[in-house]
Amino acid sequence: MLDSQGFRAARVVLDIGMHLELPIPAGTGFHEGEVWNPDLGLEFLRVHASMDDQMRQDELIRYLGWPGQAPSYKVGERVWLQARADAEARLGADFDLRRFHSAALNLGGLGLDLLSTELARL
Repeated sequence: MLDSQGFRAARVVLDIGMHLELPIPAGTGFHEGEVWNPDLGLEFLRVHASMDDQMRQDELIRYLGWPGQAPSYKVGERVWLQARADAEARLGADFDLRRFHSAALNLGGLGLDLLSTELARL
């Protein structure tokens, strides 16, 4: 699980850095001051993603062609996890994870603001 979380975080860094053509910040210990590019992205994944190199390359290509997906995923994940934690705190022993997820998924596709509002009602 932690490895997956680290990989998702690395994808956010790459997505933002490469699509905005940002320099790598000082203090990172990784090619400081250089502008993100696919070669640096692959090297970054080699350090931060525990998978074979072909999968790293495939993931890099995937995210280069899908600007904003990685940060969008993480923002949505945070909204979802916060709503679930709020429901657990509010309902205490009456909280049922399966019921919460079923009700939430039955809401269908929603923007994050509306999703937050609707999840607060569960």
